[in-house]
Amino acid sequence: MMIRSSEGGRPVPVIAMGTATESSVMGTEVLSPSTLIEAMKVGYRHFDTAAAYQTEKSVGEAVAEALRSGLIKSRSEIFITTKLWCNSADRHLVVPALQKSLGNLGLEYVDLYLIHWPLKLKGDDQHKSPVPNECIFAIDIKAVWEGMEECQNLGLTKSIGVSNFSAKKIEQVLTFAKIPPAVNQIEMNPVWQQKRIVNICKANDILVTAYSPLGAVGNTIWGHSRVMECDVLQDIAKSKGKTVAQISLRWLYEQGVIIAVKSFNTERMKQNLDIFDWSLTEEELDKIDKVPQRRHLYLIGTITIEHNDILAEIDAELN
Repeated sequence: MMIRSSEGGRPVPVIAMGTATESSVMGTEVLSPSTLIEAMKVGYRHFDTAAAYQTEKSVGEAVAEALRSGLIKSRSEIFITTKLWCNSADRHLVVPALQKSLGNLGLEYVDLYLIHWPLKLKGDDQHKSPVPNECIFAIDIKAVWEGMEECQNLGLTKSIGVSNFSAKKIEQVLTFAKIPPAVNQIEMNPVWQQKRIVNICKANDILVTAYSPLGAVGNTIWGHSRVMECDVLQDIAKSKGKTVAQISLRWLYEQGVIIAVKSFNTERMKQNLDIFDWSLTEEELDKIDKVPQRRHLYLIGTITIEHNDILAEIDAELN
C-alpha cells in the first residue's frame, strides 16, 4: 500500500501495532519497549502511538534498541504514526506539539502525523474525566491544518492526516488544504463498517486506518465484545479453520484499509499477521456485509461525550 507524502508515494505497512492501552492512557503503567521489540521480531514494522497514549517514549526506545541490536538496519524500515492531542489544537501549538512528540520518540521525523480529534481542550481541568464543559471548544480546522502542513513542510513528518473526522469534516478540509490529508483513522470493523466515510476517503485518495478492528475487546474503557461474539464471524472462522480475529482483519484488508491492531501476546501477534495468503469468498463477504451495524465508541480518549454540544455534534456526525 502507498501513502501520499512529501516524497511522493511511499510504502506503508498495512498492519500497524496499536499502542493505546487502558493503563497507559490513564497514566498508571508504561508499555514495555521489550513488548514492541517482540512485535518487530515477529514482523511488525508500523507502530501507531499518540501523545495521549503516553507510549511515545516506549516506541522510541524500542526503535533505538532494534537499531542497536541489528534487528533493523535503518530507521526507514519502521513506519511511525503519532497524533496531535486536543490540548494543542491551536495553530501556534501544532509544530511545538510534534517537536515534543519527536523528543519523546527520540526521532528526527515521524512518518505520519494525525489530528487526533476535531476538538480543542483548554483550561486547568482538561485532564479530568469527564472533562468539564467549559474546557471543551470547537476546533478551527483551517488554522490547525495550516499547522499540520507546516509540520510536513519543515520535514518533521513525511505525511499528515486526521483521525475521527466525519465525511462532512473531511470535505471541509479539502476545500482549503494545500496538502490534502493522506489518512483518516477511524473506528472500523465488521460490526461498524463505515461505508460512507470509507467511500468518500477513497474517492479523494485518502487512506483509511481502522482502529478497534476487533472491538478493543478486553478494554474496560472503550472496548466491547461484539466483534468477537458475532455469530457470522464465528461461523466463517470455524469453516475456514481461522480465528474470529483473523476473519475480521482479513475482511478489513479486503476493504483496502490500514489496520491498527493491538495484542501483546506473541502468539496472537503472529496470528494477526497471518491474513495474507488466503481470502474470503464472495458468499462470506456478502454475509459480513449484512451484519447489523452499531457504533460503540462513547469516549474521546477518556473524555465522556455526554452533556456537551460540541462532543454531541462530533458523535452525531460519526454515527
